Amino acid sequence: MAAEQALAGEDPFSARDGFQSHGTTRRRFELDYAGETLQAELTYDRSGLTLQVGEGAAAPLSFTVQGDGLWVQHAERLHSTLHWQGEVAHVFTPRGATRIGLLDPLAHAGEAAAEGGRLTAPMPGKVVSFAVKAGDKVKAGQPLAVMEAMKMEHTIAAPHDGTVAELLYAPGDQVTEGAELLKLQAA
Repeated sequence: MAAEQALAGEDPFSARDGFQSHGTTRRRFELDYAGETLQAELTYDRSGLTLQVGEGAAAPLSFTVQGDGLWVQHAERLHSTLHWQGEVAHVFTPRGATRIGLLDPLAHAGEAAAEGGRLTAPMPGKVVSFAVKAGDKVKAGQPLAVMEAMKMEHTIAAPHDGTVAELLYAPGDQVTEGAELLKLQAA
């Protein structure tokens, strides 16, 4: 958020405050906190930012960058220092330390090794094509299918070496999020 606000210029069209002439902007995302996945919602409106995490009440959110730290006001005012390691922020405050990871479902859409040979659609969309057919041997990372979702093409890659057991859809089919696209047997 601080990086977005730093890009704001003098003209009203570069403002990064989330203002819309037709309503309120809401940004929903997931956080991994203490091994638990929490739903969060950041709301931008004329009065500023509001953050709701999990089932808790929404509260105003403000922050000020100061030196290597960040003053955050959300229910209480607290000074924190952040250190990023990949996709995880290590947060240090006078009350203790924690790690917070932003979960982006598209960032690792092709990394389905934990699926046990099942490859699923990362979001609702349309199957554009398959680069393989049943019986084909594939290598880890090899493109298997292309999906179109949100006007973008997403390549689904093999999580490990194996053999394509079955294609469960045809090009042009609409699929829901989590739909199994094909079966892959481990080598």
